[in-house]
Amino acid sequence: MGFGLVKGFPLLRRVLQAVVVLWAAFTLSFVILYLLPGDAVLTKLGSAEGGPSASPEQIAALRAEYGLDDPVLVQYGKHLLAALHGDFGTSVATGDDATRQVLTALPPTLAVSGLALVLAIVFGGGIAVLGTFTRTRWVSQLLLSLPPLGTSLPTFWVGLLLIQLFSFRLRLFPALGSTGFASLVLPAVTLALPTGAIIAQVLAKSLRTQLAEPYIEVVRAKGASRRRVHFGHALRNAGLPALTLVGVVAGNLLAGSVVTETVFSRDGLGRVTASAVTAQDVPVVQAVIVLAAFFFVVLNLVVDLVYPLLDPRVSVRKEVPAHV
Repeated sequence: MGFGLVKGFPLLRRVLQAVVVLWAAFTLSFVILYLLPGDAVLTKLGSAEGGPSASPEQIAALRAEYGLDDPVLVQYGKHLLAALHGDFGTSVATGDDATRQVLTALPPTLAVSGLALVLAIVFGGGIAVLGTFTRTRWVSQLLLSLPPLGTSLPTFWVGLLLIQLFSFRLRLFPALGSTGFASLVLPAVTLALPTGAIIAQVLAKSLRTQLAEPYIEVVRAKGASRRRVHFGHALRNAGLPALTLVGVVAGNLLAGSVVTETVFSRDGLGRVTASAVTAQDVPVVQAVIVLAAFFFVVLNLVVDLVYPLLDPRVSVRKEVPAHV
């Protein structure tokens, strides 16, 4: 009966799926971090041996303070119940609240990721549309050869190259720091290049497929201009798979911020994550992972809801077709 109720309400089913994804992200991160070699308490005290001034009593007291002396299942249960209330515990490295520490570092990362997503959509979509619309063969080949190149370039290498060119030589943007809009540009472009390349590849392929469909011939036979066929009919249908992809890559931008913020020495979620991993700070790492999973499921849920608005043939009672 319960399954039938959920099956009859696709929005409820997708919300439940989102909850399962968040639970899986929390559980997998807990297991992986628990199995990693090393000890966060000993790291905090200064060395793998606990430091010259750390007595066994001090180490035991610190373990008890952070609940690390409990059996693993007890630790998991406590952390899960606390996480349901938005409490991921106290940072072992800094002593601050892990949730507050992550949320404080989030705005600079969202600024870079948001600008990167806009640039990726504009440039990726522009390359795909112009590459499939132009009648000049060499221009089309040049434009459509850029996305595979963009996906193959390492992010850190692109960042260093942009710093060398636009910061050291042309002196247009700051190389380091996180003050002002100018400091956002190079990190955002670094993140946008591989993301925009993926969007361009998917959109270009989808546009070519749509332009070969029989309904396009019907539209042309009715006297529609080439521009109207390309932008008014083919692009609208071809944009649906790209929209699905945007929901996926937007969540991946948060993961890419770890490398980008390190290269550009920016404050944000990436640097907090890198420091927490180095210190084996489990509460902070878990908070970051669950937050990234939360953004991922929310963005994909929004995409699922927008789908029927763009294509009325896709009912909210149907599964969204998998294009990627």
